[in-house]
Amino acid sequence: MTTGGSMTKAELVEEVSRVSDLTKKHSEVIVDTVFRSIIAALHRGEKIELRGFGSFRLRQREPRKGRNPKTGDRVDVPPKKVPYFKPGKELKELINREPAETPAADVAAAGLGTDPLMPA
Repeated sequence: MTTGGSMTKAELVEEVSRVSDLTKKHSEVIVDTVFRSIIAALHRGEKIELRGFGSFRLRQREPRKGRNPKTGDRVDVPPKKVPYFKPGKELKELINREPAETPAADVAAAGLGTDPLMPA
């Protein structure tokens, strides 16, 4: 995993493979299935709630008047739906703890399972 940067999908697959003793191919299927399931549920207008982690839902953006930055002309911006993630209380608490304060037992107690990414 990259430190201080961002985790890529490939790194997530690698981590799932490492902690679950599954092949990278099986781990990739799992990660892809989770992502596709979240996308499909949002497409159907459903809210996804992952207890202890957070929830995904759609927000409706109303139509508005915008400006073309190149020409300055006014343009109509159509309405659209945008995905929104709201972190759960437990996730916020775990993220805001000092690394030494976040043993795996606390992560498991928060309902997030044992997380090898969180320092013990």
